[in-house]
Amino acid sequence: MVVALFLCLKSTKEVHNNIFAQYIDRAAKMELKERPKAIVLLEDGTLYEGLAGGKIGTTVGEICFNTGMTGYQEIFTDPSYYGQILVATNAHIGNYGTKEMDAESEHVQIAGFVCKNFTNEYSRQLADQDLQQYFEKEETVCIHSIDTRAIVKHIRDKGAMNAIISSEISDIDELRTILNKAPKMEGLELASKVSTKAPKYHGDPNAGYRVAALDFGMKKNIAKCLVERGCYVGVFPARTEVDVLQRFNPDGYFLSNGPGDPAAMDYAISNVKEILKLDKPVFGICLGHQLLALAVDIPTYKMHHVHRGINHPVKNLKSGLCEITSQNHGFGVSPDAIHENRDKVDVTHVNLNDESIEGIRVKGKRAFSVQYHPESSPGPHDSRYLFDDFIQLMESIKN
Repeated sequence: MVVALFLCLKSTKEVHNNIFAQYIDRAAKMELKERPKAIVLLEDGTLYEGLAGGKIGTTVGEICFNTGMTGYQEIFTDPSYYGQILVATNAHIGNYGTKEMDAESEHVQIAGFVCKNFTNEYSRQLADQDLQQYFEKEETVCIHSIDTRAIVKHIRDKGAMNAIISSEISDIDELRTILNKAPKMEGLELASKVSTKAPKYHGDPNAGYRVAALDFGMKKNIAKCLVERGCYVGVFPARTEVDVLQRFNPDGYFLSNGPGDPAAMDYAISNVKEILKLDKPVFGICLGHQLLALAVDIPTYKMHHVHRGINHPVKNLKSGLCEITSQNHGFGVSPDAIHENRDKVDVTHVNLNDESIEGIRVKGKRAFSVQYHPESSPGPHDSRYLFDDFIQLMESIKN
């Protein structure tokens, strides 16, 4: 027993020594690689200076912030962030590295990244690579070592606006010229840019339920949540016609999350209207929620400083319970229009921070949606019952 204990302690010491050696090696490499200066310039002229991370280059997008303390890789790869420059409110980013299995899509979707501490010495043994390697491979421009608290407070006060990050251009007038040419998020149709180009299928073809999902920027974990509940999921390009979806013979239809202005998606609104006529169960998340509202003639609007994070409180008006939710959206469903159209929809969920509309159910239809992300990757699992509700609706039409 003593010998076995000695060997065990020796083995444990060797493992720790090996991990420490790897840590020192990574730290030494980063110290030898001096990073150039970088600039982030906001549309209203506000300027911040820091150090470059990731790819050396220039990028433009609408600046926003996310309040999540974990799940940065899932956030980077969420297609709903396409065209956004993301500010992390958490001080340390990169401290557990990156891993391929954590990605929510095939590539990084954010236009650029802003953080305080760009931590490259990760502690996660299962990680594939550090954040610098990951951003270089994904050609992502980053600025770090700046006061992100000041940026977040500024965005909260002034609202969403475009910004530019550059680690290669130092002339402010040149940066301002580039920035002024960037389109506003309002009016942009972006879903078709991140949607699958050909149908993809998940799960067992002999599963109990068949779900046709319109991919406007669908996260991988959504399909996983449906498959875990006995669904065979066909994921179709954003512009797929309804008759093509019908040939899949679905028991229900899913409207995914995605980027851009929902009001600019005439093709999708038209398709959702046709889907509602089929009287099959419909479930929408995030952008899908907004499209469902637009399909019953309830308008959307551009939010002041958007909802992005994994700690937003939402009240379920049916149960009276509060859910902590994962959110990522810059547009919302008009509360005023909702109240004027009580004959069309019921409000099922509201945001407890600002009383914005977080969930609706279409009257006379088996159709419902939520503004937040019940697949919660990253985030809490409080809202995953919504997938079960969708299953129950599909089961009801089978009986």
